[in-house]
Amino acid sequence: MPRYALKVEYHGGPFAGWQRQTAQPSVQATVEAALARLEADIPSIAAAGRTDAGVHATGQVAHCDLAKEWEPFRLMEALNWHLKPAPVAILAAARVAPDFHARFSASERRYTYRLIARRAPLTLGAGLAWRVLRPLDAEAMREAAEHLVGRHDFTTFRSTLCQSKSPLKTLDEIRIEDVEIPHGREYRFHLRARSFLHNQVRSIVGTLERAGAGAWSPADVKAALQARDRAACGPVAPPDGLCLTGVSYPEDPFG
Repeated sequence: MPRYALKVEYHGGPFAGWQRQTAQPSVQATVEAALARLEADIPSIAAAGRTDAGVHATGQVAHCDLAKEWEPFRLMEALNWHLKPAPVAILAAARVAPDFHARFSASERRYTYRLIARRAPLTLGAGLAWRVLRPLDAEAMREAAEHLVGRHDFTTFRSTLCQSKSPLKTLDEIRIEDVEIPHGREYRFHLRARSFLHNQVRSIVGTLERAGAGAWSPADVKAALQARDRAACGPVAPPDGLCLTGVSYPEDPFG
């Protein structure tokens, strides 16, 4: 069966996450339903990241096996037709090798978290960012983030439900942008790693926000990491601001 990679964009608000779940809407089930309109008996598809409920994506990658040959552009167009009106879009499709796996072949994943500081509620950005009322100290957050970059035991920053066999992960980058916007400021947290633990990004952002608000010092963030204790973590940031922005492979399937 020919295998295809799909680059997927979605608004996570209506979904209980990427992974198919009983009696709850998921992105995976929505894409599989669209595939089923093209061919019967489509095997289950796999994705690079199992994003949680409410988390978005602009660069999710999934793969599927189809019974017949499809021209990638026609496959993309057909899927987008059948995905309507769900807030899910196929940005690109590509034929890949039979051993390509969206999850296990990935060499890097990139997430961006948007946090907006302003007094007024969000309207156009509602559901796409976390709002706090007061500006944050970006330099304090950057100093705190330096303690988290590299290979560490991230027990403090992973969910108690995490199924990963080890809490050891290498975080390659945390880059924090501080942008002035009308009536407030926006902070964009860009995180890059080969793989992440369950809730790791949201746990890190929620903890860094405490440093930016002055409630924690950068040294407190370092101590939380070294505690290797989930109870030492700061508040977990809400899912609204989190977006899976890209996945890299040794060879770009869409290049």
